Amino acid sequence: MSQVGRRLAQKTSALGLAGTLALFVCSIFIIATPGTASAATKQYTYSCSGGAPFTNTSIQVSLTAQDSVTAGQTFDLTVSIPPLTIATANVPTAATRVQATLTLQPTGGTVTDAGAKDGAQVAASATSAPQGNVTYKITAAATGTKVSVKPGPLKLALASAPNTAVNCTTDSDVALDVTIGTGGGGNTGTDVVEYSCDVPSTSTDTSYEAIKPEIKVVLTPPTSATANADASVTWAGTIQTTGDQLELPTGFPTTGAKMFATIKGSGAGVPATATGEAAITAPTAGSPLTTLPSVTIKIKPTTTGEVTLTAGDLAFGTSATAPALKCTAPTTGLKQFKFTVGNGTTSPSPSPTTTTPRPTTTHTATVTVTPSTTRSSSTPTRKSQTPKAGADTGAGGMAGPDGRLFILTGTALVAAAAVGGLVMRRRSIRS
Repeated sequence: MSQVGRRLAQKTSALGLAGTLALFVCSIFIIATPGTASAATKQYTYSCSGGAPFTNTSIQVSLTAQDSVTAGQTFDLTVSIPPLTIATANVPTAATRVQATLTLQPTGGTVTDAGAKDGAQVAASATSAPQGNVTYKITAAATGTKVSVKPGPLKLALASAPNTAVNCTTDSDVALDVTIGTGGGGNTGTDVVEYSCDVPSTSTDTSYEAIKPEIKVVLTPPTSATANADASVTWAGTIQTTGDQLELPTGFPTTGAKMFATIKGSGAGVPATATGEAAITAPTAGSPLTTLPSVTIKIKPTTTGEVTLTAGDLAFGTSATAPALKCTAPTTGLKQFKFTVGNGTTSPSPSPTTTTPRPTTTHTATVTVTPSTTRSSSTPTRKSQTPKAGADTGAGGMAGPDGRLFILTGTALVAAAAVGGLVMRRRSIRS
């Protein structure tokens, strides 16, 4: 083999070894890194019968909840209903919603809002219903180690015809477990807010169906704040695909439309609610709104301490007091954003001083200055002298060897190692 071939083989071998080492290290990192299990999820197979209003005979339903809950506290159990096919005879003539009634069997907790729940929105004349979620609230027992929830029979209908339903059952005996501990994860403190949106009673769009869009809300508190001074909080929202579309009513104004975002605050004397506004870019009446503007909201703390913020209601239109669409936020389970308020630096204004003018007596005197020593042109110029005790400019030479010596020595060692490696490689090629 020629020297060129040997060099190519050596380089290829070195690259292969380096790639193998990288894959090995990454594999160890992936295996050793724990996954973030902030929520518990179980999936169940249901067999359905009835054929009206849905023709599905088998569906996959999933239950999701937070992985832990504080004793005595309430958490959300989310039930995911898959897309459903609507029978021809049951196609709705007006917009409606999927209605789900799930029987739950919890151990170590109780269901606080059992019954029928409205799920995905179904358009008029639609032959299918999209995937959607319904939520049940479960309160953990004051004592115990976990809450175990087993799903029972499931009834599916259209809200416009609740008496016509498909009955579904599961043979699974597997429970979804939520640990009773300090709480955390899942829907506790979530930044994904499920809003309830509807038009006001005075709206001209009488056919508008209430919607439940899910919006991920992030509040950015100020980096520093002082008492009795305005603090700016940035509201940013992203519409999620898990909830309903944020559809605007047919009479929504296309000129001068704004979004009004409200936040709720507590601590340090801040107001209970504060609202900001931002213009909506090119809204289309009767169509979904896909992006939301960022909103700057001003709040003024009056004392020092910690401020806690949560997402509040939303309004859309030209006026916050008379909106075209109002979205109400839940009052519990929302993520909290906090910041600290420090002391202000306000200085008191100086009081004006009144003085009475007095007559001034002026004395004139002539002073002659005689130099004591006359410097000749031959006298050498004095040079600055270092004080006897020395100036406090650092340790200087007393601090030990200069750090540059270590840098130069290390560089020389690296260079020597590189040269040695080249020499060894050339010898191996020649041999």
